[in-house]
Amino acid sequence: MLLQSVRPNIVQSIRAFRVDDLMKSAEEMGHHFLYANLSKAQSKQEVLDGIAEAFLFPAHFGKNYDALHDCMTDLVHKSGAQSGFIVVLEQLPDGPRFDREAREQLLDVFRDAADFWADRKVPFRCFYSFR
Repeated sequence: MLLQSVRPNIVQSIRAFRVDDLMKSAEEMGHHFLYANLSKAQSKQEVLDGIAEAFLFPAHFGKNYDALHDCMTDLVHKSGAQSGFIVVLEQLPDGPRFDREAREQLLDVFRDAADFWADRKVPFRCFYSFR
């Protein structure tokens, strides 16, 4: 199994994995596969817009980090039992409008979501890349 050596609740670089392989693993394990290609995003707002669109967030999504956290945790948790998640954030921006601090804040939201799901014994693996 591809993810055998990857902790069940983690946020890490995608370096050792290919998106297609992660998608196939999610399917094999019965996990949700959430993928956002953010290659066109330049700013925090554009990153949040890209994630919201790719993950099919509700129209009332607040487009801030708190709203992102709520959508990745409470909203999904309230919809019923979950089998697990594999999340891919591909091509996060690396520039003045979305700098290292902004990236770390975003990844902290996903780290908090991984902890939230770990407390509920649900695997949540998030992989990311920068451009």
